[in-house]
Amino acid sequence: MSRVIETHDINKTYRMGAEVIQALKSISITVERGEYVAFMGPSGSGKSTLMNIIGCLDTPTAGTYILNNKDASDMTENELAEIRNKEIGFVFQTFNLLPRASCLDNVALPLVYAGYSKEDREERAFQALSNVGLGERTKHKPNELSGGQRQRVAIARALVNDPSIILADEPTGNLDSKTSYEIMELFHELHEKGNTIIMVTHEDDIAHYAHRIVRLRDGLIETDTINPNPTRGVTMHA
Repeated sequence: MSRVIETHDINKTYRMGAEVIQALKSISITVERGEYVAFMGPSGSGKSTLMNIIGCLDTPTAGTYILNNKDASDMTENELAEIRNKEIGFVFQTFNLLPRASCLDNVALPLVYAGYSKEDREERAFQALSNVGLGERTKHKPNELSGGQRQRVAIARALVNDPSIILADEPTGNLDSKTSYEIMELFHELHEKGNTIIMVTHEDDIAHYAHRIVRLRDGLIETDTINPNPTRGVTMHA
């Protein structure tokens, strides 16, 4: 397996007036291609800050971050935007879909920035929607879909660029229990197909779908363990 993520002694500090807040303290972690990792931790543990750095939404104050052999530690905003679009598929808790755009156009959006032709965009977007079971819903708007279907559209959008990693930030946070487990089953299927998945969650039962669980506390990695029995199926009860 090849290494897709590598961080060395990452620190992140924020200034709030006179106060300096150290969100991350010397985080070193590696993720191999094809891994399925959950970041867990209480509010303020640093998991969201680490997610933002791994997602190239932010840069570390100190330390090094290598994504797919590219040093993203001190990239410019434009360089970060380019690497985000090429290397990372994002899935957010709030779906982040354009309300007036069809499912197909929502999914095709990253391809617009990547410079694909309209024909190629529509073909790839349709394939991505089909892969998440929504090939029949291409013309629907987000408000015509259930929460679970909207999250599937968001997942299709994350996949459409064939990214190096899928970053899922509390992907079931706005869903009921049954729909949550259906979405987690979909993530399992994506991982089986070889996708590298990194998920942030504060819910133990959701984290246990991952094959490796990294727990953060006070800006440090508290534990980093292999999950010997990842959850499968949609029959769990909340």
